[in-house]
Amino acid sequence: MKKIVMFAALAMLTAGMTAKPKKDKVDATTAATTQTQQGQGKTSVLNNGNDSISYAAGYANTNGLIPFLQQNWDFDEAYMADFIEGLKDARKQLNDPHFTARAAGAQVSYMIQNRMIEGMSKELKGTGYAMDADLFYEGFIAALNKDTTKFKMNAADKYFGETMNYVRKVKTELAQKEGADWLAENKNKPGVVTTASGLQYKVITMGTGERPKADQEVEVKYEGHLIDGTVFDSSYKRTPNTTKFKCNQVIKGWTEGLQLMPVGSKFEFYIPYNLGYGERGMGQNIPPYATLIFTVELVGITK
Repeated sequence: MKKIVMFAALAMLTAGMTAKPKKDKVDATTAATTQTQQGQGKTSVLNNGNDSISYAAGYANTNGLIPFLQQNWDFDEAYMADFIEGLKDARKQLNDPHFTARAAGAQVSYMIQNRMIEGMSKELKGTGYAMDADLFYEGFIAALNKDTTKFKMNAADKYFGETMNYVRKVKTELAQKEGADWLAENKNKPGVVTTASGLQYKVITMGTGERPKADQEVEVKYEGHLIDGTVFDSSYKRTPNTTKFKCNQVIKGWTEGLQLMPVGSKFEFYIPYNLGYGERGMGQNIPPYATLIFTVELVGITK
């Protein structure tokens, strides 16, 4: 992801291509203006075009900085004074290799805590394994110090790889069993119909229109969630709250289910993983081997 703060700079450069640069004399009014440099406790007079463009560039490039800091460092604006102090201190030490190394260490530490450990903890959940942050750091630092007291690199790499493969196998089996058990129980509930493919559905409202064919485009409203209730997608939360696509351009469970619905219907689909997103899942919201539940309203068929 590109840094948000660069968008303002790109906008300025684009504007500069279409407008002629002003001469120093044009900045006479600016030169007479005293600007306060916030966070530095001093004022500067902008005497010419170089001064003005430099100051304006610094000012404009904070556009989008706060969201960037919040997204990448969980930044709290209440600590802006500390951020500014850190900014000024860093500027004084940018050419110091000791400072550069410490700054890199701070960045990597943040990545370890908020990406590596958090991601692996999520992956290990429910498998009997858990991630200990202190021991992760201890092992990480031992490797950097070439300390082979507990592990050598080849042995650590092999153990980690084999264990994670086992963990993924366990999670796969658990997900498959959980989905199969849920569907086995769900098919016995009132109103639930199971097709030959394994798709389950329930009619909430039966429409009176025609049924779409696989190659036809339909307009629908829908909401999808996992069997634990987690909503991963919903057209109802968007504007407009309908979406269009061909029946055969979506997951198999939808392709089959939509063709059972007359226009004006509202169904609930219960889709096993092999008719959904399969063994890979989809993005961060739909895990591998996930059983999916969709509430679908068929609004119309595109003629």
